[in-house]
Amino acid sequence: MLQLRNIVKNYEAGNTQVEALRGVDIEFRRSEFVAVLGPSGCGKTTLLNIIGGLDRYTNGDLIVDGVSTKKYRDADWDIYRNKEIGFVFQTYNLIAHQTVLSNVELALTLSGVSKGERKRRAAAALERVGLGDQLKKKPNQLSGGQMQRVAIARSLVNDPEILLADEPTGALDTENSVQIMEILKEIAKDRLVVMVTHNPDLADRYATRIIRLLDGRVTDDTNPYTGHAVHTSERTRGAEHSPKKNEKLKERRNRKKPLTILTALSLSLNNLLTKKARTLLTGFAGSIGIIGIALILSLSSGMQAYIAGIERDTVASYPIIIESSSVELGAMLGMAADMRESAVDHDLDKIYSKDVMGGMLEGMTQGMTANDLASFKEYLDTVENIDQYTNDIQYTYDTPLIIYKSDTAGGAVKLNPSTLMEGVMPAGSSNMAAASPFGSDPSNAWKRLMDDEEVLNAQFDIIEGRLPAAWDEVVIIADEHNEITDFMLYSLGLKDQSELRQMMRAAQSGEELEIEPASYTYDELMGLTFKLLLPTDMYEQRGTGWVDKSEDADFMKQAVDGAPSLRVVGILRETPDAAMGGMNGAVGYTAELMDHVASSVRQSDIARAQMDNPELDVFTGKPFANSASPSMPDLSQLTDEQRAQLAALSPEQIAGFMGGAATASSATYEDNISKLGVSDAAHPSGIRIYPRDFDGKGELANMIRDYNFEMTAAGQDEKVIQYTDYTDILMSSVDTVIGGISTVLIAFVSISLVVSSIMIGIITYISVLERTKEIGVLRSIGASKGDISRVFNAETLIVGFLAGALGIAVTFLLCIPANAIVERLTGITNAAQLPIIGAVSLVLISMALTFISGLIPARIAAKKDPVVALRTE
Repeated sequence: MLQLRNIVKNYEAGNTQVEALRGVDIEFRRSEFVAVLGPSGCGKTTLLNIIGGLDRYTNGDLIVDGVSTKKYRDADWDIYRNKEIGFVFQTYNLIAHQTVLSNVELALTLSGVSKGERKRRAAAALERVGLGDQLKKKPNQLSGGQMQRVAIARSLVNDPEILLADEPTGALDTENSVQIMEILKEIAKDRLVVMVTHNPDLADRYATRIIRLLDGRVTDDTNPYTGHAVHTSERTRGAEHSPKKNEKLKERRNRKKPLTILTALSLSLNNLLTKKARTLLTGFAGSIGIIGIALILSLSSGMQAYIAGIERDTVASYPIIIESSSVELGAMLGMAADMRESAVDHDLDKIYSKDVMGGMLEGMTQGMTANDLASFKEYLDTVENIDQYTNDIQYTYDTPLIIYKSDTAGGAVKLNPSTLMEGVMPAGSSNMAAASPFGSDPSNAWKRLMDDEEVLNAQFDIIEGRLPAAWDEVVIIADEHNEITDFMLYSLGLKDQSELRQMMRAAQSGEELEIEPASYTYDELMGLTFKLLLPTDMYEQRGTGWVDKSEDADFMKQAVDGAPSLRVVGILRETPDAAMGGMNGAVGYTAELMDHVASSVRQSDIARAQMDNPELDVFTGKPFANSASPSMPDLSQLTDEQRAQLAALSPEQIAGFMGGAATASSATYEDNISKLGVSDAAHPSGIRIYPRDFDGKGELANMIRDYNFEMTAAGQDEKVIQYTDYTDILMSSVDTVIGGISTVLIAFVSISLVVSSIMIGIITYISVLERTKEIGVLRSIGASKGDISRVFNAETLIVGFLAGALGIAVTFLLCIPANAIVERLTGITNAAQLPIIGAVSLVLISMALTFISGLIPARIAAKKDPVVALRTE
């Protein structure tokens, strides 16, 4: 059962070594009542602490069920105390802030027993010692004898094999002493009870065996046990390494569970409730920094919500436009703002021109970027439920929409894509959507309408005619003031394009621009028709190749005359609350028009000839340069070794090589396909995403950020999408200022958080000192060092939560008068509003800071010697 083999225990007292036990050899029966007698200082309590695993022996061995404890780790000793040992102390060592039932339950809690089973077994143990009617009382409501019986119940509740009693009657009167001894005598019938006492009368009367100690040695043993002693070193070593014994030890380890956070919180909360005033004051002191930060966050959040409200009302659904090649035109923002603020001094009876070209020409700047739209389109196609965030996603392709003026009396006049900006804007620069009044490429005033008719009806009033219903029908779109830009008039052919070239020269020379206003009746606009040309219509086959005839005036006039017509079937006016920014001042067409153009291009003779012969240049009739037909090498790029090889060739070899290169086309298949306007649905040249609402726009922006993050993480930076949302920049600049001010203020206020955290750390250390005996009690019933740390960490978490909750409550109260004052002075409502997430975050931050500040005190508590802790008063 239990055997002490030559146990030696030495203490260091300064420079002196004290021998508390000197070679103690004792073996105990499984069930007997052993009394240990001896004068003070003879080693009785030390012997008890070593048997109970509270203290470690210096030499010798403690053998439990044939298993040596020499190799026990801290965790093994914790399990041993929890499962095998029950302690009864002279001073009871009950936890004052716990009820009688909770005190007894504690050992079961450390054993991982379920809540219901704990209560049942604890109540049964208390019933056994005659305290079944005292379960809800606190220890200070009991007599000394009752408290000792609670201690005995606590020691028995885990059904230990060994019960250790250290002077169990030392603080009791005679009557209570007898009662306690009777209980211990009854217990000794089915387990080992080892009692240390100074009272030889009680020992003689109740003990079945008396062991006397003197100066750390056993001087007498009235009933020694040697029947199963292990006398040989071989038997002992076998016990140390027996597989069966090791399996038993492993089983014990598996049964021990760490103290749960809920139990730790319960212990700490009960302790804090015994010091309510100090706990409240500590929480309030810790909340001062939280209050400061929360007030700053409230003001920042309130103003950002105010700005967001403005943004939500004005720029909620401007499309997100992404082009394969883009130009940053930041200066256009100011020009667009001036145009929006210009006064309207005419009636709404006609369509009037609106000057924008001068300002645009004067404010234009350049800055190119490129986007891989094919990869991004593939990503968009995989996004689930994207429809819930968008009204429409429009893809544009390299197939140009070529529109000519129907009247060819003065020759073929190209209207779209407009050549008005040639020489000023580089080809392909088209990311002006958010900055310009046209909402997209200023060289293209023709805009695709959204497919959702309900959305169109919400955004526009039909002031004449109807919406287009076929690919050859278009509408003209005016703004809410019945105005269209003069650029639009040039695109419609209603104004002479030569005027714009004169304006360009004047702008470049710094002259003041004078624009004559114009107006048009609805009937004049409804009578307009346009001619649709395909990119492939401008080529003529000659022999084995095709010739570009776009510069041949007669050919182009004939081609335009024979081209299909597009007719205006309606005039739309933007509603005052329309969110479809950038659609006013445009010719609107349906998606069917571009589908018709793309399909017609692919079915044209020249396009089919090129696609059917991908190795042959249809324009020259020559094969494309490839391995079979080498192209002329760049001699300047040759290495010395290559030059030497070339010099070694014969004249015939060089001539053959040069002739082969000369027969190859300098173009590529991809160049020709692009030149012909043949498009691939998987490779758009532009993407327009129309958000359903403000929140949808935010979700779409998040999707683009997620996509960019995935590409960057995959090492594919070339696929990262770059686009500029100018409306977002305008609003976010104000947010940035507010956020910067808030950050600076929070940084100053955070100093108080650090100070309060240090204070809470100090208070936690004081709590460790106050609860030292409780630490010893917990260790005696099997609590590990980690369990002790959890108890004090739980206390700091509670204090942190209290500080955070108080800070948030005070902040909400202070926001009420603050909002009333701001509203009275500025008219802004809810200027201070603390977001719920912010409030929760601050509480969590408070808990985290107090937790960190309590780590050192908690570690100090865990390292306390349980023997020393139990002696602390």
